[in-house]
Amino acid sequence: MNQDSGMYQDLDRLLVTRQKIREKVQELGRRITEDYQGKEPVLVCILKGACVFFADLIREIDLPLSLDFMAISSYGSATKTSGVVRILKDLDQTILGKDVIIVEDIVDSGVTLNYLKQILRQRGAATLKIAALLDKPARRKIPDLKVDYVCFDIPDAFVVGYGLDYDQRYRNLPDIGVLSPAIYEKP
Repeated sequence: MNQDSGMYQDLDRLLVTRQKIREKVQELGRRITEDYQGKEPVLVCILKGACVFFADLIREIDLPLSLDFMAISSYGSATKTSGVVRILKDLDQTILGKDVIIVEDIVDSGVTLNYLKQILRQRGAATLKIAALLDKPARRKIPDLKVDYVCFDIPDAFVVGYGLDYDQRYRNLPDIGVLSPAIYEKP
């Protein structure tokens, strides 16, 4: 996709290029491969935002693994979390006694992931870790939430691309950029 295309015009600035993303995802895949030697982790993709990152990450992990998906909502079409977490799509398999890695696009307030970790612990995961493409620590409301694997720490800005959206748009941008406030701030 050409950076002169229409969607790029809606960005204030490019934050992370597709090349930098590729390098960090490969590095993360190697780390997970090393950390889980002799194990068969279950990677849980948090839909919809993490799907692009998830697809690239699993191809960089050189281990037997299984996949599952959950859809969690705490945003709707807003730019900030509502604080109310709902499970829209649950796991298809049991995680009892399994090593689970939650794969998320962005860790912001931490409210959603904190809730999700509690649920998955109750279901008997042997171990539970978080892999995130982006971490936005300035927005954290759950200060003790640990992100075990992260590609990029980013500033407090509203970002889109590489699976991240605003109102279901921009997910297909191959880079990550800061969305212009004129797009989401209504007079």
